[in-house]
Amino acid sequence: MGVGTTSGVRLVIGMWDRSPFGAFTDVFVELPDGSSVLLAPDEIVAAYVSGTYRFDAVDVVPVHARRTTAGLELDAGQLHASIDVGTISPLGRVLRVVPKPIARDPRWLRAIDPIARLVAPGAGTAGSAGNGRREYYGVTGAHDVTGVRGTWAGEPLGTLAPLDPPVRFGFASMPRIPQVVDVETTILEPA
Repeated sequence: MGVGTTSGVRLVIGMWDRSPFGAFTDVFVELPDGSSVLLAPDEIVAAYVSGTYRFDAVDVVPVHARRTTAGLELDAGQLHASIDVGTISPLGRVLRVVPKPIARDPRWLRAIDPIARLVAPGAGTAGSAGNGRREYYGVTGAHDVTGVRGTWAGEPLGTLAPLDPPVRFGFASMPRIPQVVDVETTILEPA
């Protein structure tokens, strides 16, 4: 899930149903001054994620995410947010055309990466954030984010805004229009 706010705080929320570390939620925060913070639920996730993506700070904090009928309630250290999720987005309708096994295949994701970067500037489907790890983002669905409320470090987030400029944690950002995307991430470790 990628969300921009009128305060300038931008969020990328990862809700991992499956991973080598079990199910967890982490949050990438980019502040108005361009500095970035990883909010991770434990030291193992913090070490792996910060070894894959770039952050100025890493905070290991309880991360509580709860899906609601309206969207998502999130509490993670200095971040408290309610995010409203709407209907399937135009991007989501296009993504439905591609069969899921193909949509997740690294060969397909390498082939369509230039198109993805053209259609959603800042986004991408294949690349590396560093440390020799190759990453592939197989996006299979997308819904619009319709609202956000909350605080960062006690200050209001403001209202929903585009995720602009693109966040700079790794090789790709989320689409400019705030969205929830269903992504299967494949990370290949160096030999």
